[in-house]
Amino acid sequence: MKQKLLATLLAAFAANALADINVGVTLSATGPAASLGIPEKNTIELLPKTIAGQKVNYIVLDDASDTTTAVKNTKKLISESRVDIVIGSTTTPNALAMIDVAAENETPMIALAASARIVEPMDDKRRWVFKTPQNDAQMSTAIIEHMTSNNAKSVAYIGFSDAYGEGWWNEFSKLAEVRKLKLVGNERFNRTDTSVTGQVLKLLAAKPDAILIGGAGTPAALPQKSLKEKGFKGLIYQTHGVANNDFLRVCGKDCEGTVLPTGPVLVAAQLPADNPVKKAASEYVSKYEAVHGKGSISAFGGYAWDAGLLLGNAIPAALKKAQPGSREFRLALRDALEATKNLPAAHGVFNMSPTDHLGFDQRARVMVNIQDGAWKLAK
Repeated sequence: MKQKLLATLLAAFAANALADINVGVTLSATGPAASLGIPEKNTIELLPKTIAGQKVNYIVLDDASDTTTAVKNTKKLISESRVDIVIGSTTTPNALAMIDVAAENETPMIALAASARIVEPMDDKRRWVFKTPQNDAQMSTAIIEHMTSNNAKSVAYIGFSDAYGEGWWNEFSKLAEVRKLKLVGNERFNRTDTSVTGQVLKLLAAKPDAILIGGAGTPAALPQKSLKEKGFKGLIYQTHGVANNDFLRVCGKDCEGTVLPTGPVLVAAQLPADNPVKKAASEYVSKYEAVHGKGSISAFGGYAWDAGLLLGNAIPAALKKAQPGSREFRLALRDALEATKNLPAAHGVFNMSPTDHLGFDQRARVMVNIQDGAWKLAK
């Protein structure tokens, strides 16, 4: 009887000790944001299947760039797959909508979308949420500095008519006012629009020295092509939301001369040897291009890669406190993510804190020009 009981206890202990870590992922692999979600999905396939001796399962769902589907996916991953953490989604509206579900179920979440609103201001819900893309505020600062250095006096804006476009307008307009740049236009368009002629004509009538397009992925090419078609000769800026080759392909010759801020990974080979991000960024580029071909790298895949690096750093610490599949493990994982310090990644160096769930400084951004259909590090 004692031997049978001992065997049962040992079997239970072994099963518990070998519990898998389940990572739920919802990405925009189809729909308007597909050019962003596909490299993220490809990158998830490159993440380690074992961390600290524990098997890691990645359950990947497509939310088709739809906010409602992203929420449904998050609920399904938590309630049915019983994941320990959620990664996603690709776009700001989707990620913002997922926060309530993650927080209500006390499940940590690493967003792959840019808006600062995903992690700010810190509150009881956002304490469960982290993200890997640079904040729109950080990137707006870089754009404003470039504009003023190039003698722009008046600027206009055209962005998505959603949380991404609004977030960029809020940060950009605030900084522009501080730097005494005259704002002469503010227009919006939908990700699925096929024409922005009316908005562009309004911007041109205001005669700005420079125009910022607050869009992401291939839809951001629409206003740029329209501006070129209508003869705009001033500076055109894009956000880091276009840092992928599909944008270059769709925008074509109309992209030439465009300026944008982006993470260092996009120009890893062009970084100086002493850049603290160069090694980590180059490692990701090498692994991704080995599978998908030279020149296939994008900033968006890098966001997913950095989520994997955060997990690889946090899971060993969490395993010391609890077993996967439990509330205690999810809490320990959240705490370990928040304690991340000096972690070099593809896009920057992470230094998280209870009030900062991104943890990037100026090392997470560079300015690039589009020259001859390629990304060139601005000097």
